[in-house]
Amino acid sequence: MSMIVNRRDIDFLMYEVFDLEQILTTERYGDYDGQVITAVLDTAQTIAEDKFLPCAAKLDANEPTFDGTQVHIIPEVAEALAAYREAGFFSASFDEAVGGMQMPFMVSSAISGIFNCANIGIADYSFLTQANASMLNAYGNEIQKALFLPPMLAGRWFGTMCLSEPQAGSSLSDIRTKAEPDGQGRYLISGAKMWISGGDHALSENIIHMVLARIPGGPAGVKGLSLFIVPKVRVNDDGSLGADNNIALAGLNHKMGHRGTTNCLLNFGEKGDCYGTLIGEPHRGLSYMFHMMNEARIAVGYGAVMSGLAGYLYSLDYARSRPQGRHPHDKDPQSPQVMIIEHADVKRMLMAQKVYVEGGLSLVTYCAGLIDVQAVTQSVAEKAGLGLLLDILTPIAKSWPSEYCLEANKHAIQVLGGYGYTREYPVERFYRDNRLNHIHEGTHGIHGIDLLGRKVRMGGGAALDVLERGIGRTLKLAADVEILSGYADELDCAFKVLRKTAEDVAKTDNINLMMANATTYLDAFGHVVVAWMWLKQGLAAQKGLQKDKGEADFYEGKLAACRYFFRYELPTVYARFALVSSLDETCLDMNPEQFVGQ
Repeated sequence: MSMIVNRRDIDFLMYEVFDLEQILTTERYGDYDGQVITAVLDTAQTIAEDKFLPCAAKLDANEPTFDGTQVHIIPEVAEALAAYREAGFFSASFDEAVGGMQMPFMVSSAISGIFNCANIGIADYSFLTQANASMLNAYGNEIQKALFLPPMLAGRWFGTMCLSEPQAGSSLSDIRTKAEPDGQGRYLISGAKMWISGGDHALSENIIHMVLARIPGGPAGVKGLSLFIVPKVRVNDDGSLGADNNIALAGLNHKMGHRGTTNCLLNFGEKGDCYGTLIGEPHRGLSYMFHMMNEARIAVGYGAVMSGLAGYLYSLDYARSRPQGRHPHDKDPQSPQVMIIEHADVKRMLMAQKVYVEGGLSLVTYCAGLIDVQAVTQSVAEKAGLGLLLDILTPIAKSWPSEYCLEANKHAIQVLGGYGYTREYPVERFYRDNRLNHIHEGTHGIHGIDLLGRKVRMGGGAALDVLERGIGRTLKLAADVEILSGYADELDCAFKVLRKTAEDVAKTDNINLMMANATTYLDAFGHVVVAWMWLKQGLAAQKGLQKDKGEADFYEGKLAACRYFFRYELPTVYARFALVSSLDETCLDMNPEQFVGQ
């Protein structure tokens, strides 16, 4: 059993649940078939297991250091990234026209997931570069793309996104970094950026920063933000590297997890001119950045799933091989001990991990598939509908796995008991790594506000309508399957309460009260969506069981997990929705002094 991937589950989701084969019949993805995709996944798994996984614990224990001049990272990181680069994976999802492999996003996401599971500290560098290049490809001009895309897609130059500042984290309207025109088509960048993952290192020839900054005289708040390409080393017109661009590393942040990825405070233009070039139009930087962030948010959800999977696979293997205790009915101390997987509470913890991890993987795979379908559809109306569905599912795809696959990591530690709490075993590291996913690419609370305050209301509930139609198609199919029809009724009921809750909240004019329990709504909404994903998996498992009795254990395990989610998890949403609908002000009305007294 691999410790970084369940290939059978990936195949199940791609081909039996979400119909990747249909996507592969389109002209855009005509170079790929099942055999090619299997070979590509084999290559990814081999590199991940040979180059990424063996140094994961060492990298965590020996995080990057800064001596005041240079960042130092253990040599295994460069070796692993070289193998990733040589396989061509930096360009996996990009169009052939720009030098990419034009791979379905569903497949490239699975590849990234394998590397995330093996060693998130290394995989972050490729993730950031791919997200950066995706935004540049969408909004850069032809000169910019010609200069910067080829070396990034080849993995020779890496990329970052520079949004936050020491005084401005989620509050981007408070950004102070300036970009002043130099009169020659460039801008002089000055200011400080904080929490910049991959912001400095010697792993690549150059680092291309995407920087949000203000052009003097522009509108206040987020409407005045523009986006700039700011390379660590200046790039000449012929693509060769020039002088240093005066971006100073002020220091490294020391993190709870993701320790192998440098996280930096950067000062732009502190000791000389720092040049940047404008992407697109002035004052539209945030909208451009969100293009990068939306795909990045699905990728963050995928990363959360894979950190959860790492803990699940390890604790499952441990539970199968660790003898401890006896069944409650067996009081004879001379009788053989049983493996801990035989204990009911250990099975409960393993089942919880399974439903969180495989439910989350289903969700992010589905969202990746929506991006693929959107890329090949010719129908304007269908493309718009897919866009609405992605709009409303993106905060769920980022946030639900970040919450509940972290919960899976907690269970993994508990399965190992005291050993799980020590650094001799990797499950505590998986938990620490996964904890970041609540925070980056928008905190958990920010996504709750986005969902309840905007996504469910936009266009008079148009995105909710699209989601309801999608769920309705699954309900119709499940109604004809005896063992699933009851779950279909439960999901139908839960979605109606979800929608009514949004309507109840919208009745107040007090925006603070409306948003006071948005995070509770986000979590409950996510549970309803993941119940939908489990019903989809249940349908595919039932069909598979009828076709192939040789895989009965796999399919029956899926049906058992579906049953668990509908019995143990979905019923919890009603109390949460009721709290949100009541417009409870308990937290909102708490004043700062009341937390500990005067």
